[in-house]
Amino acid sequence: MHTLNVDLSHRSYPIHIGQGLLERADLFLPALQQKKAAIITNTTVAPLYLGRLSDALDTIGVESIPVVLPDGEQFKNWETLNLIYDALLENRCERNTAIIALGGGVIGDISGFAAATYLRGVPFIQVPTTLLAQVDSSVGGKTAINHPLGKNMIGAFYQPRLVLADIDTLNTLPDRELKAGIAEVIKYGLIRDPVFFEWIERNIEGLLERDPDALAFAISRSCENKAVVVARDEKESGERALLNLGHTFGHAIENAMGYGNWLHGEAVAAGTVVAAHVSHALGMLDESGVRRILDLFRRAGLPTVPPDLGIERYLQLMELDKKVEEGKMRFVLLGGIGQASLKSGIALETLNDALQKSHV
Repeated sequence: MHTLNVDLSHRSYPIHIGQGLLERADLFLPALQQKKAAIITNTTVAPLYLGRLSDALDTIGVESIPVVLPDGEQFKNWETLNLIYDALLENRCERNTAIIALGGGVIGDISGFAAATYLRGVPFIQVPTTLLAQVDSSVGGKTAINHPLGKNMIGAFYQPRLVLADIDTLNTLPDRELKAGIAEVIKYGLIRDPVFFEWIERNIEGLLERDPDALAFAISRSCENKAVVVARDEKESGERALLNLGHTFGHAIENAMGYGNWLHGEAVAAGTVVAAHVSHALGMLDESGVRRILDLFRRAGLPTVPPDLGIERYLQLMELDKKVEEGKMRFVLLGGIGQASLKSGIALETLNDALQKSHV
């Protein structure tokens, strides 16, 4: 097991990464204030891992309340959130009752928002079971639900007390979900860690083949990068916005295509390709950098061509992006592999040309 720490003063918390951690009830104890916890999961993950986690908690005398939600990004909404509140109230959960998110990014986001708002805040624990959640969404305290007009537009910053990433849960992850998680791994190399990007180029086949050592290193290195950024900029007032490389176009794709039809990582991959073309058009990223990005996403089996929505539709959706400031859209662009920055005031013609080049 490898343990990292997210340094947020008195709200700091550990990230445990390793194999066979789901049964390690002792790891949960420091984050529990009461011998009662609600486990929020979904219909896909529950048959695989809910029993194992409940049994582990039972060994330390913790009563677990299972809350099984429908599976899919399209259910990350108010209606599903209310199912969590209903269960918490019906079981008389108190302010010291922990909420444990057992699942991927959707479960983590919606469970975290429930934890932030139920009784004005209860203890929250993340047990991510997808690669995307283990390397990204479970760390940093972003919680949210979607709105029909925009992704993650209703939410709160609410840090977990523990993140426990059991690599063994990735053995049951569908190939498409694994590849979507690799998109976020690649993102860390692109925005701030060129040595890691080179490692991914050399080891992409091992990740796709689920080599446990390769996965463990990729998860640890990704979490290390995110932990540093979150410690510096918890509420995304500056540097943390760089973690959204590819997300401005990506969120627009998810919304336009219908939540769940494009996986988050797939949309981020296509969005990153557009961002790379914009960066090249502005003279920030050379052509070899664009080629390396395209090549790695293709080798990972990820989409590199965004859907043809038309520039007007993209702009309409991107105007709802959380990085919009004083009415101006801000984009995360690249000055090279490992060099990201925020830019605003990009000409419509430049954005349209980048979209067109993404389809070549």
